[in-house]
Amino acid sequence: MTNAPIEDSESLSAVAIGAWPILMQQNDIITLKEAVHRTGKSDRTLRSWCKLFRISRQTNSGAPIEISAPALEMVMHGDMEALELLRSGNRHHPRVRRFFDHLGLSV
Repeated sequence: MTNAPIEDSESLSAVAIGAWPILMQQNDIITLKEAVHRTGKSDRTLRSWCKLFRISRQTNSGAPIEISAPALEMVMHGDMEALELLRSGNRHHPRVRRFFDHLGLSV
């Protein structure tokens, strides 16, 4: 696996600036702790990705961070096209559905 999302994060962050939030269903959501476990990345890295790619939500500063598991997987694989399709609500697009299937989630 490569760190493509990290290596080119400046140009990729331009995609996320002003981007709509990713609408999540309950079964799509994982906690920060679960994301650390799944990815092997640090808490700090995942917090950075959440802000950079806007793949999470937090209702207030004391609330837990809720991360979209499919969106995180897309970032891990560097598939920004799939991420933007998901962001636009196109959960049934084959490129997006592939990630849901990989994670065993229903669209």
